[in-house]
Amino acid sequence: MPADSEPNPVEPGDLLLVDDDVVLRERLAKAFRSRGFEVRTAGGYDEALDLARDQAPDYAVVDLRMPGRSGLELVQALHTEEPGTRILVLSGYGSISTAVEAVRLGALNFVPKPADADDLIAAFQRGDRPDPGVTTEDYSAPSLARTEWEHIQRVLRDSGGNISETARRLGIHRRSLQRKLQRDAPPECS
Repeated sequence: MPADSEPNPVEPGDLLLVDDDVVLRERLAKAFRSRGFEVRTAGGYDEALDLARDQAPDYAVVDLRMPGRSGLELVQALHTEEPGTRILVLSGYGSISTAVEAVRLGALNFVPKPADADDLIAAFQRGDRPDPGVTTEDYSAPSLARTEWEHIQRVLRDSGGNISETARRLGIHRRSLQRKLQRDAPPECS
């Protein structure tokens, strides 16, 4: 194996874990602690930044979407406070442009949910190299209709199934949303 493709070492250290989902946050924290990491947790931007200012973490795992200020804003603030912190962005709402923006702001890598502690450690080891398990061969981009349908479904879940709230968040009329929801899901690929 060439020297430039060797994994970056991940020695247990101080880890800041930021996610507004308490169950996921605590599950990951427990898994990292069992691997020897000192874990501090936060549910949002302000709490995380206070913890980082108190003691700069060696590693940080930041959820992209949180109430209030976003994970991208937190990545930028953490990188400004301590450029040596190795930061991963974790999200169920990833896109290529968001991943590029996260890395531009100081993140080492972008990891899609669901992910466990082993996935995150592997991402820290890869550094800014792409995941070797992800291939772009034979990739067919989803159609615009499919992408729209998946986005509507995510917003609907985030709104607790409330059609009116979902329509408000999407900026469309409730009846238009109901018509879109009555259709079957478009095929996976165009």
